[in-house]
Amino acid sequence: MRSPAALDQADPLARFRAEFFLPPGRIYLDGNSLGPLSRRAEAHVQRVLDEWRALGISGWTDAAPPWITLSETVAASVAPLVGAAPDEVAVTGSTTTNLHQLLATLFDPAAPRKVILADELNFSSDLHALHSHLRQRGLDPTRHLRLIKSRDGRTLRPEDISAAFTPDVQLAVLPAVQFVSGQLLDLAALTKAAHDRGVLIGWDCSHSIGAVPHTLDRDGADFAFWCHYKYLNAGPGAVGGLYFNRRHLGRAPGLAGWWGVRPDRRFALVAQHEPAPDASALHIGTPHLLSVAPLLGSLELIAEAGGVSALRAKSLALTSFLMERADRELAGLGFTVANPRAEAERGGHVALAHPEAWRICQALKAAGVVPDFRRPDIIRLAPAPLYNTFADCAGAIAQLQAIVRTAAHEKFSTQRALVT
Repeated sequence: MRSPAALDQADPLARFRAEFFLPPGRIYLDGNSLGPLSRRAEAHVQRVLDEWRALGISGWTDAAPPWITLSETVAASVAPLVGAAPDEVAVTGSTTTNLHQLLATLFDPAAPRKVILADELNFSSDLHALHSHLRQRGLDPTRHLRLIKSRDGRTLRPEDISAAFTPDVQLAVLPAVQFVSGQLLDLAALTKAAHDRGVLIGWDCSHSIGAVPHTLDRDGADFAFWCHYKYLNAGPGAVGGLYFNRRHLGRAPGLAGWWGVRPDRRFALVAQHEPAPDASALHIGTPHLLSVAPLLGSLELIAEAGGVSALRAKSLALTSFLMERADRELAGLGFTVANPRAEAERGGHVALAHPEAWRICQALKAAGVVPDFRRPDIIRLAPAPLYNTFADCAGAIAQLQAIVRTAAHEKFSTQRALVT
């Protein structure tokens, strides 16, 4: 295995690390929860603040770019990350509100098929939205929400998903990447399986966008939604995004609002809603400019790095390195690699299972490594390709080894003292 220093020296993306404000003296491996601030993102927020200060309301038309089209400008840059046309993408709302909007627009409670399909491992906010949506539409979640079971508590079997597309299912919502184990599902194959059985299917791409290339148009997905604050580093609570396949364009938005009106009629302010002809019809309220602005900086960096394919190549190299180091240096210490190992089946983070995962995570933080814990026993390490290094990965594994060995030694010494 090449040394971390040699790998970092040969890394074509190494120069982008300097673009980020990383916690001093710490190894930051939690970018799949919240990416750090970049200098570009900071500059774009400052620019919008300066425009607000100087222009006031005239910023809607006189800023550069004008605020009134900023969401569409950003959507056009986000679209290549998910393999979509710009008119199928809207940068708006938040992950869960966008899911509510998509359900309200696409799900028909009067249709013969009334079941929504999801999985028991999915992020809880998606499940909350599905439950509440069914209740709002006069349906019973205990009857009309069906969850695909996991055989191991960490991953889903493709055959189990396909088998769940039964004749009573109208719509399915699945994660592109499982947020705990990092399992990457085969979107193309599962979308085809759903459509072959007459099921609409949408994808939560929150743990994949910016780390895994997507081809939503080519795959035929009906819809998708995501956040921008993880691998896209757009800041805590950043604006969300959604994809709406063009075959559904023209549907009236389930949740109508003035920013979803045709741009040439938006300020007519008539009572009749006149939806935009593209995905921007799913906007509800005025864009959150200070939340949209940092995303511009993140997208600039991704474009300069060579796009999401370049990020994916380094991400795979970093996660492979992490797993190899874990296999070699954590052997016999109670750790198990809990994410799929095949490149086509894993996202952007490594999941290490350990019975003492919670305590180990606390010790890691105290030692200067920032990981993430997920119940019941998972330590997530997310090496982000724009700012993490192979040395970061090696350092994290070394700290894990030292923590568990020290704990084992202290336990042995205590037991020995009690015996003697």
